[in-house]
Amino acid sequence: MAYTRKEHFEEHVTNGLIENYKQALGLLGEDPEREGLLKTPERVAKAMQYMTQGYNLDAHAILNSAKFHEDVSEMIIVKDIELYSMCEHHMLPFFGKAHIAYIPNGWITGLSKIARVVDVYARRLQVQERLTTQILAAIKETLNPQGVAVVIEAQHLCMMMRGVQKQNSVTTTSAFDGEFHKDSTRSEFVKLISAKLS
Repeated sequence: MAYTRKEHFEEHVTNGLIENYKQALGLLGEDPEREGLLKTPERVAKAMQYMTQGYNLDAHAILNSAKFHEDVSEMIIVKDIELYSMCEHHMLPFFGKAHIAYIPNGWITGLSKIARVVDVYARRLQVQERLTTQILAAIKETLNPQGVAVVIEAQHLCMMMRGVQKQNSVTTTSAFDGEFHKDSTRSEFVKLISAKLS
């Protein structure tokens, strides 16, 4: 059986966005009826729904779907999680990596669920600062660990394509809770996410 990709879009949302994007193309000086642009409003309408699907996802439910009792109290790190989001100020993409650690307090979750939590909040109109704290809060509230740490490094097209037009700037945000407020624990985390595997 051949592979078929299935995506679900709300018809009334798609239709409303299509009309808005047609109008936007005209206001920008384009002809929305020319061949190359005929399907553009529909493509953008679907792309925007895909890129903001996080509004319809529940980070707590994702973490709880693979929550296991385990007598582990050592730091668990998932680093270099790719993320793609959209700046809420200009609706331009920002992209980079998230590094997440937690110290269990009787409960662990599937490693892939940590990455999925990043997507829940990244797939919304965002600011990097809020994205960082939302990820931390979801893990803290669901797993009740001894500590959580989140660091995000990202490049913002709103800084690269417009405004100051700085091509090589990277924005780093961090949030720490519990045991990660201790210098020694935080230092261990930073050292581990900075290390390269040989």
